[in-house]
Amino acid sequence: QVQLVESGGGLVQAGGSLRLSCAASRLAFSSYTMGWFRQTAGKEREFVAGITWTGGRTLYADSVKGRFIISRDNAKSTVYLQMNSLKPEDTAVYYCAADHLGVRLGLDASYDYWGQGTQVTVSS
Repeated sequence: QVQLVESGGGLVQAGGSLRLSCAASRLAFSSYTMGWFRQTAGKEREFVAGITWTGGRTLYADSVKGRFIISRDNAKSTVYLQMNSLKPEDTAVYYCAADHLGVRLGLDASYDYWGQGTQVTVSS
C-alpha cells in the first residue's frame, strides 16, 4: 500500500524557516507529480506548491511565491518544501500528495494519494 509520510513540521517564530519532507514508499515516485497542500480548521484545503515528476515544472500559490521552494529527489523518493519568511497565516496542517503523471498541479482532485499531514505553527 502506498505511503506518504510528512515530517519537519513544528513551531517557529514569524520570519523563521522550516523544511518539510515527504517520503514516499511503494510508489513509482519518478512517475508522480507531487504537491503540497495545507488546511486550517474550518477552512478548505488549499494548494501550496507542486512539482512535476521530472522536476521540470513547478507551481506556487500566490500567497507563498518567493518564500517557499518545492524540490524533489527521485533517488530518495522524497519531496521537500523549504519555507522561508514564515508568517502566522502560514499556520496549518501541511499535506503532501501524489498524482500519477499529473499536469494539473494546483487541482487537489487530481491527486491520487495523500499523506497524514504535519502541523506547522508560526507564532507572531
